[in-house]
Amino acid sequence: MVGMMGAGKSAIGTALAKRLDVPFLDSDAEIERAASRTIAEIFDRDGEEFFRARETEVIARLLGGDPMILATGGGAFLRENNRTLIGEQGLSVWLRADLDLLWQRVRHKSTRPLLHTKRPKQTLASLYEARTPVYALADVTVDSDPPCSIDEMTDRVLKALRVREDVLAECR
Repeated sequence: MVGMMGAGKSAIGTALAKRLDVPFLDSDAEIERAASRTIAEIFDRDGEEFFRARETEVIARLLGGDPMILATGGGAFLRENNRTLIGEQGLSVWLRADLDLLWQRVRHKSTRPLLHTKRPKQTLASLYEARTPVYALADVTVDSDPPCSIDEMTDRVLKALRVREDVLAECR
């Protein structure tokens, strides 16, 4: 699962994993567990480049295991080596949401280190503009609409994945 912060990667990924009876993993949670620190603490202490390097290591390790649903951090898919890893060992699903929806979902969260700025909405808009063309490289795109429930979004993702029976066959 790839996309912007607030797109629903963790929520939809969890529901999708349950439906497919495979594990759900979140690369950010795995990084936090390995470092015994939050993403925000890693950013503050070691910087974004250090974090991105650990992120790639964790994604490579996770993708080397059994079939699963993996939610990646919002910036993970931006790195070409991560896109290559995901493309070689899995399938990328972009949960595409518009900027207003993303802002509604993240504006009150303090766990988004990239939004710790004086103008977080403008920061989000800049990230959105820069990242959207890269997310568009994903294998599958599923649009997120505000009235859609988690179940409805999970249905949309499953429908989109049906075009890739080879992927779903490994999850059975």
